[in-house]
Amino acid sequence: MKFSEYVVGQRYETKSIKLSKSDIMEFAKIYDPQYMHLDEEKAKKGRFGSLIASGMQTMNISFKLWIEVGVYGENVVAGTGMNHIQFIKPVFPDDVLSVVAEVIELLPRRRGNGIVTVLLTTYNQNHQKVFQAELSALIDN
Repeated sequence: MKFSEYVVGQRYETKSIKLSKSDIMEFAKIYDPQYMHLDEEKAKKGRFGSLIASGMQTMNISFKLWIEVGVYGENVVAGTGMNHIQFIKPVFPDDVLSVVAEVIELLPRRRGNGIVTVLLTTYNQNHQKVFQAELSALIDN
């Protein structure tokens, strides 16, 4: 979409994705090698009683699901920021995640382009909020 086509309050829902134990462990081995993501026995004795996904993985999945909606299309120039990042609840193996994206701010720039900020809110299969962040991108007109 072109910058001029965005409206504050627009909402988009993504498809869902199921996160397996192996998905969690493979991501953690490379990007977040902490026991709560890799050591099943130690994680069982921890606060959550199970392995959990890395917050970084939850954030990446949320971003992926939003991008796959295709709203930015060829008009996106670049990301400009991510603010108010919140890891609200743990994500467990076999959780099914989906995202609601809502346009919350439009900042016009030169030449008709501008910054579009969306609030990404990620839910699990029980409709519990697990992640939230504001994502901004420069969009051409």
